[in-house]
Amino acid sequence: MDHQSPQVLYQERLKRIEDAIALRQPDRVPIVMSAGYFLADLGGITKQQLLEDPELCQQLLEKAALEFQPDSIWGPMPADPTPSLILGDRQSAWPGHQLSPNSQFQFVEGEFMKEDEYEEFLEDPTDWTIRTYLPRVFGALESFAQLPPPILFLFGGGFGLSNFAMLTSGAFAESFKAFAKALQAVAEGHERAARNHERMAALGFPPSFMNGPILTAPFDVMSDAVRGMRGIMLDVIRRPDKLLAAQEKVMRFELKWALDFCRATGAKRAFLPLHRGSDGFMSLKQFETLYWPQLKKVLETLIENGVTPVVFYEGCWNQRLEYLAELPKGKSVGWFQASDIFKVKEVLGDTMCIMGGMPNSLLKAGPAEEVRAFTKRLCEEVGKGGGFIMTTAVGELAGCDPDLIKVWVEATKEFGKA
Repeated sequence: MDHQSPQVLYQERLKRIEDAIALRQPDRVPIVMSAGYFLADLGGITKQQLLEDPELCQQLLEKAALEFQPDSIWGPMPADPTPSLILGDRQSAWPGHQLSPNSQFQFVEGEFMKEDEYEEFLEDPTDWTIRTYLPRVFGALESFAQLPPPILFLFGGGFGLSNFAMLTSGAFAESFKAFAKALQAVAEGHERAARNHERMAALGFPPSFMNGPILTAPFDVMSDAVRGMRGIMLDVIRRPDKLLAAQEKVMRFELKWALDFCRATGAKRAFLPLHRGSDGFMSLKQFETLYWPQLKKVLETLIENGVTPVVFYEGCWNQRLEYLAELPKGKSVGWFQASDIFKVKEVLGDTMCIMGGMPNSLLKAGPAEEVRAFTKRLCEEVGKGGGFIMTTAVGELAGCDPDLIKVWVEATKEFGKA
């Protein structure tokens, strides 16, 4: 148990994390915890209750923070099903709704853009998104398929608005009411998050890595949310040129949004979960053409604008590490799931801050001696010289043994000292 004041602890923890990100040697290896649905385990409640009672969720997060004393901790992501449920989101499945009360949130992939719609998307991605994509993804917004083209606003003044008189009644009115209600829920969630950050700071815990914008590789945008797994695998072979053109559009829009977000809020980091660039999904030749150049451009642009990308390299990236070494030194964070963390240190130790290392399975089954021994090895080898943040391989602690978590945290503090 740490006995310094919360204000002192906050500054020590924040400096420890920032030193690691900058590839400096901190006083010890920082440990951060993505608690996730473990908070439901801790509170003896269902996952549905955790997400739908935000005050209880925050209380359990504070309880976990004080009990385990990591350097930073955060709860489930995404945390609030309200906007999604209001809009009838077909890309999400939530505990207690589309799933059992004790299931975890699921992303539901679909082919929401057909293969013959690339030209329409490329001609005007905003119009296509509003009048084709949104009606397909959100049940409450199906009427958007009948909207006049937004460009009709260019008629100006009353003439432009008169083109949209049909939107004041019927299905359109209901859709706009649902949209407004969902946005209100989002705004309330942001206000609640700001209050919760203040509560955590008062306890001595700096904010999580997830406070900035969330974006991803342009390929993953097209794959995850637009074309789906089947569609994108066909596109890689049949229409790579159109896929590349679409990625260029996506990249421009998401970078503008992310940078505007950071300028407006003062955020210094952006979180990028990656899904389809890992070993085995595509060949290295395809990776070199269809994935890496676009992702590299996103990361470099964020860095050039003073934003630190925190990238979750989901899956195994052992065959891609040499590409990541091309990134600017000491300007990004790489969170690795299934890659060989010791090889990651060897190849990228002087390029980026490395996160990860602890297998979730070890914190579920143990034994404690193995948790302690592996933590020691991680601290001594991956933590050597700085630039390492201890965390789990997956951003989730659901099902983990609290006693083993304590062993892990205590061992990090013991063996991670400089």
